[in-house]
Amino acid sequence: MLLALVLLAPGALLSQEVLTNDSIIKLVKSGIGEQIIVSMIRSQPGNYTTGADAIVALAKAGVSDKIIAEMIAKKSGSAPTPAPTAAPPVAADASAASGVPTFTEIGVYYKKDNQWAELLPEVVNWKTGGTIKNIASVGVVKKDVNGNISDPHSRNSVKLPLEVMIFAPEGVAITEYQLLRLRPKEDYREFRTITGGVFNQRSGAMRDMVPFEGKKVAPRMYSVIVPANRGAADYGFIHLGSSGGSGGLSSLSMGKMFTFRVIE
Repeated sequence: MLLALVLLAPGALLSQEVLTNDSIIKLVKSGIGEQIIVSMIRSQPGNYTTGADAIVALAKAGVSDKIIAEMIAKKSGSAPTPAPTAAPPVAADASAASGVPTFTEIGVYYKKDNQWAELLPEVVNWKTGGTIKNIASVGVVKKDVNGNISDPHSRNSVKLPLEVMIFAPEGVAITEYQLLRLRPKEDYREFRTITGGVFNQRSGAMRDMVPFEGKKVAPRMYSVIVPANRGAADYGFIHLGSSGGSGGLSSLSMGKMFTFRVIE
């Protein structure tokens, strides 16, 4: 028995997969959590392409900034960043006596089984005048824009009413966020909104806007209740800023939307 174990050990090492950019995109699209992918990048051999075009392609595919940073660090052979488990997005004192959770990362969080969980963001492709553009180019002035997101539904399924916490970037107010209803297409979702922070009531940009109120409960922290009368559909929170652009939640030239799917 001992001899068999010795003979099997080298084979186990040789079978370890070499991760690539395509491998990471496949893991992300399959719904594997960010922490698991980061751990795989650190522990498994990798052959990554980290040029500008490759990074843009990763961002468009929905790969988070943290995962891309780990890939770059692995490629350059630099020391890994501290383990994310030491500072999770939702801190251990989330059930403190004050009732206000403590988060360590900018984002949108929701109550799930009486615990706070992160709403996973999705990459938004912006379209204006029939052409896909980045949000920086269309957000200079007030302008209607169409956005679309790959896949027919969000990976975050919830039931209403829904309690949401938004941990905003420094200097960003809740009024700079929008809540939008996403319209289903064959294999993607789309929405219409407006950049510039001033809404044109006569345009079609208001059609997908969902009004909401955010209550400030702590510095940079806002509580939002999505009521039960919104109906089953896909929705998303997005920060476009008071003067356009994708603000603190941007990823390269592409915006991010924190989506959720309301189920019956």
